[in-house]
Amino acid sequence: MTQSVVVQVGQCGNQVGCRFWDLALREHAHVNKKGLYDEALGSFFRNVDSRESNGGACAVGGRIQHLKARAVLVDMEEGVVNEILQGPLREMFDSTQLLTDVSGSGNNWAVGHMTYGSAYREQIVDKLRKAAEHCDCLQCFFLIHSMGGGTGSGLGTKVLSLLNEEFPEVCRIVSSIYPSAEDDVVTSPYNSVLAMMELTEHADCVLPVENQSLVDIVNKIQQMSHAGRPGSVIRRDSAVISGQCGLSGAQKPFDAMNNIVANLLLNITSSARFDGSLNMDLNEIAMNLVPFPRLHYLVPSLTPLYTLADVSVPTRRLDQMFSDAFSKDHQLIRADPKRGLYLACALMVRGNVQVSDLRRNIERLKPSLPFVSWNQEGWKTGLCSVPPVGHSHSLLALANNTCVMSTFVELRERFTKLYRKKAHLHHYLHVDGMEQSLFSDAVGSLSSLIEEYHHLDATKGKLMPDAPRLCIAR
Repeated sequence: MTQSVVVQVGQCGNQVGCRFWDLALREHAHVNKKGLYDEALGSFFRNVDSRESNGGACAVGGRIQHLKARAVLVDMEEGVVNEILQGPLREMFDSTQLLTDVSGSGNNWAVGHMTYGSAYREQIVDKLRKAAEHCDCLQCFFLIHSMGGGTGSGLGTKVLSLLNEEFPEVCRIVSSIYPSAEDDVVTSPYNSVLAMMELTEHADCVLPVENQSLVDIVNKIQQMSHAGRPGSVIRRDSAVISGQCGLSGAQKPFDAMNNIVANLLLNITSSARFDGSLNMDLNEIAMNLVPFPRLHYLVPSLTPLYTLADVSVPTRRLDQMFSDAFSKDHQLIRADPKRGLYLACALMVRGNVQVSDLRRNIERLKPSLPFVSWNQEGWKTGLCSVPPVGHSHSLLALANNTCVMSTFVELRERFTKLYRKKAHLHHYLHVDGMEQSLFSDAVGSLSSLIEEYHHLDATKGKLMPDAPRLCIAR
């Protein structure tokens, strides 16, 4: 069995990561009734015997002693990490996994990337190596961070480059939370574009999530909960709404949004954590969905979103779940994939779903989904037998689709508005190691990425059918 390490950076990264661990424990507790440390738990958790002075690891198959998350927590402010250490998940982390400062990055990518990246480089590498040493077969690093702030964007992408440098053969999957146009961080366009250059260079796969999409989804769920329709009342402890996140205190405004991203991570890791009739290896995501190295931005969608309160999803809604995965209302970025061009697509299904159901729905949907001419059969599928708690089945779709280009174009426009006036630029240029040429390089990298997507998208109306295959005469 393989293992993965989650690296959560910044306030947003740590809040989402904390919620992931909370929900993952809930899933394993629902399945693991005997209290044994099995391979499913071992993929993301260590079992430590606290009675031993060196905290020795326990072998798979024994009783659960003391679970530790395979994680590294990094933040240049102490607030969120301290909340985690005072909450119900505090026993899952120890000092070898934590790295904090007190002053923060001041919403400045350069401070996070240059200043803290240099100051804490050795400590970060040391903690990553320790986490890797606890793994028998390290398969993947999951990095969770936001793009708008200073620590998440700056130090988060510095950690990504260190992962590429120290563990070049290990898959790097990044969950990046993009700010909305109404973001209260004025410099978020600078931070996001500078971070984009690093993501394009060093990540194997990026799962972009837009804040505004999360807001829209939460609002729709809330509307359902107040509509009073049968089957639409949302339980307060459901996977999307529950906001405790392993933190102490009352629910916070962003908790419901963080929960959606945590559910994305639960679904993408399900095949690594549980058995299934058609398991999808994490390495297979990049191998099958990324035809060109720079075009590794995979648009995620989750279904069912609006039925997360249901005890079970009726079978008759199975086909609707597949249809919803390709509708713009279920995408975690504001884009309509049917208006873009698919380079490849993965469907990761959980629960009591048959391979025949999967194939039937793919055949049903294919005529309405524009795929690039040279990859008309570009589908990757996975079936995990364990559904999310309280559901009969769920679906995560990951689409390498040119529709992501619209998010990047809007981000570039917001960057250009600031950069044309050189507004707030001095805050960045005062940081040691930061040069103005980095801004030009970053927006140039983003423009090049947009152009690559645009070039592919332009072929959409010129799709040529494949040449007929030769038949062997009988």
